[in-house]
Amino acid sequence: MKQAGDTPAAPVLKWAGGKRQLLGALIPLLPKNITSYCEPFVGGGALLFALRPQTACINDINDEIIRVYSVIKNDVEALIAALQGFKNEAGCFYSVRDWDRDKGGYAGRPDAEKAARILYLNKTCYNGLFRVNNAGEFNAPFGNYRNPNIINAPALRAASAYLNTAAVRITSLDYAKVLRTLPEGTFVYLDPPYDPVSDTSSFTGYTKDGFTRDDQVRLRECCDGLNAKGIQFMLSNSATDFIREQYTAYSITIVRAKRAVNSDAAKRGEVDEVVVRNYA
Repeated sequence: MKQAGDTPAAPVLKWAGGKRQLLGALIPLLPKNITSYCEPFVGGGALLFALRPQTACINDINDEIIRVYSVIKNDVEALIAALQGFKNEAGCFYSVRDWDRDKGGYAGRPDAEKAARILYLNKTCYNGLFRVNNAGEFNAPFGNYRNPNIINAPALRAASAYLNTAAVRITSLDYAKVLRTLPEGTFVYLDPPYDPVSDTSSFTGYTKDGFTRDDQVRLRECCDGLNAKGIQFMLSNSATDFIREQYTAYSITIVRAKRAVNSDAAKRGEVDEVVVRNYA
């Protein structure tokens, strides 16, 4: 866990459903001692950077996001230099967004350029929403923000310092593969795509394949496997009847979270989420 005087690393990505706003509710629910940490759906990594564990595994099936973390760790100065070529203008945004329409050209770009593209789009697209179409191409629209912080060099360098100081393994695998190989004593925090609270609120564009209720059941079965091995886990999800029924065997705590992504501003507000744990 983090020590006094550590570099104040913080999330570098805006994240729909990110946990920065809920840290005050989540941290008191953690085990008292965490020696090894695993986050299979790392996303923006708010809890990771709040805790800054010295031994960790971070994973996400979204390889674009994982590339960002790998480049921050291995070549942060090249990333910062690449970000300097982007402007907060619609023309620049849509030109950069369309890089992945040219599959061959995009594949040949340096990793620092690809990671810079994701950070730039994340800071300038609507609500920081990472959304792709059925071809896996980024398709969130321009956000029209007045002054987005596109090049936050201090934050990037602080994140790089943490990722290089600690023993952090970075992977882009199916989460179940990650969970099957965890050493004894690892604590797991699971923040999957949420079960939709209504037919119109489903967000399946984070990856081209989406995350269905069958996937939610498969995840719960993986949690059962962790529990059988004595591995402690904490999971966040929406407080739907379906999710509550899936985790009736475990401790469920209700927390209130702000809903920031809704096309109707009047429907943005606080909603219930569940925090599921297999420990007291």
